[in-house]
Amino acid sequence: MPQARFASLPESPEVAASDTPSDRPSRRGLLGGVALLGLLPGRAWAQTAPAKPAGPGPAPATPAPAAEAKPLVAGPAKARLKPEPAPETETWAFDGKSLPPTLRVKLGESVRLRVENRTERPLSLHWHGVRNQNPMDGVGGVTQAPIAPGASFTYAFTPPDAGTFLVRPLVVGGSSEPSGRGLAGFLVVEEKAPPAVDRDIPLLMQDWRLQEDGSLLPFGQTAFAAAGGRLGNLVTVNGQAVPEAIEARPGSRLRLRLGNACNARATRIRFDGLKVYVAGVDGQPTDTFEPLRATLPFPPGTRYDLLLDLPAEAEAKGSITALVGTGLVLATLTTKGEPVTEKRPPIGPIGDNKLLPAEVKLQNAVRRDITITGGATIAKDKPEAEPVYTGDPARIWAVNGANGVAGIPPLFTVKRGQVVVLAIRNDTAFPQALHLHGHAFRLLHPLDDGWEPYWLDTFQLLEGRTARIAFLADNPGRWLLSATVLERFDTGLWTSFEVA
Repeated sequence: MPQARFASLPESPEVAASDTPSDRPSRRGLLGGVALLGLLPGRAWAQTAPAKPAGPGPAPATPAPAAEAKPLVAGPAKARLKPEPAPETETWAFDGKSLPPTLRVKLGESVRLRVENRTERPLSLHWHGVRNQNPMDGVGGVTQAPIAPGASFTYAFTPPDAGTFLVRPLVVGGSSEPSGRGLAGFLVVEEKAPPAVDRDIPLLMQDWRLQEDGSLLPFGQTAFAAAGGRLGNLVTVNGQAVPEAIEARPGSRLRLRLGNACNARATRIRFDGLKVYVAGVDGQPTDTFEPLRATLPFPPGTRYDLLLDLPAEAEAKGSITALVGTGLVLATLTTKGEPVTEKRPPIGPIGDNKLLPAEVKLQNAVRRDITITGGATIAKDKPEAEPVYTGDPARIWAVNGANGVAGIPPLFTVKRGQVVVLAIRNDTAFPQALHLHGHAFRLLHPLDDGWEPYWLDTFQLLEGRTARIAFLADNPGRWLLSATVLERFDTGLWTSFEVA
C-alpha cells in the first residue's frame, strides 16, 4: 500500500467553481470547472420487515424473500489509513472489505440486495442518481423506515438507465456517521452494447477525519455541520491510501468511472499526461468532449465516465490529481507489457438514453422558487476568522424557511408528466452541493433561452447565486432535493416534492 500521501490535507473545502460573477451554467464552465455544477456474498440473516415511517410519504415496499436476494452486510471493520506504528482505524465496511463494492448489473437486469445492518446506528442506502422506484430510493425516514441495528431490508428494483451511480447512506438526521466511517460504493449499470475497452476501472474518492492516533474524530460536530461540513484530512481511492496505481498495456483503451463519495469535500480534478474524453456525466451519456484545461469540477455525489487511449510506448505515465492544496495525486497510470495492436475507431459517444426527453418544454412548466438559508456567518470585516453559529445544532439549515426533518410535508405537488422549473437561491455563506432524487435535470440559461447539453442529478451552487433547473416529473412518489454534504443534510438542508 502506498504511504507517501499520508500528509494532512487542508481543512477548507475546494469549491468546484470560480469567483466569476455570472450565474450562467455553461458547457464551457463545466469543462473548465467554473460552472454551478458541483455537481457480494455474505452470511444470510433472517429477513426483517421495516416499520412504516413516520409522517407522509409512500409506505415501504414489502421485502422480497431472503432467498431471492444477495446479502450485503454493513458492519464494523478495520482499515490501514495511517502508516505503522499507528493502529488500524476502526471503520464500517460492506462485507468486511476495505475496498468499497462495485455492484454491476446489465441494463434490464434487477438489483436484489438484502442489506443487513450490523452497525450501531439506523441505516438505509440511497442509490444516488438512479431514477428509482420511490420505495427503493433509500431515504430513511422518508421513503422507508431506517434499517434498525440487527435488522435487514431488501432493495429490489430494475434501474431504467445504464450508467455510473453511487451507493450512499442516507438517513434523516443520521447520514454523516455511516458515510464518514466508510460506507460507500458504486452501482454500475452496463449498457447492452458497451463501448469496447480493455479495462473498466472504478475510482471512488473518500476522505476521512482522523485524530493523531488514527481513530476517527467523533461525529456530530456542530461547527462542521454549520460551515464546510466534515472535511477529511486524509483521502483514499477505492479504500486505499492514494495514489491508486493503475498499470495497463501500451495502447489500451480504458473506461474510468470517477465518483466523489466524500462527506463534504468538493474539489476539481486535473488530468496530467492523459488525453481523456468525458462520455458520461452523473450517469447519463453525453456527446464526448475534452475537459477544458484538462480539469473537471468534482463536488460530493458527482460521477464521470471517462474514455482514454493510453500511449503506444511502454513506461508512459499519467496521473489524475485533485486540486487540494498544492495538488494531491489520486491515481497514476503507467503502460507496461505487450502493446495492444488491435485497431479501433476513434473514441465516440457511448449512446443516447432514449428514455429522457429530447427537449424540456418550458412554456407551461410549473415554476417554484426555492431559497436555502442558515448556517454559520462569516464576518465581512474579518473573512479570515472562523465562521460563527449560535443556533439550534439540530436545525442549522432551512429550505423556504423550513428545516428538513422526518414528517415534514412536501413543498409542492405536481401531476405526473408535468415539466417543473426550480429557481434555487443560495442565501448562505457557503457553496451548496445539491442532488435531485428520482429524476435527471437540465441547467437552464438565465433567460430560459436554452439549457446545457448534458443531464445532471447533482450540481454545486455558489453562495449568493441563483440557478434554475428543469426536469420532467415523470416518476411518481415523494422525492427529495437534498444537500450532498451529509452534515448539512442531517441538520435540515433538504426538502421534498410529490409527483402524483
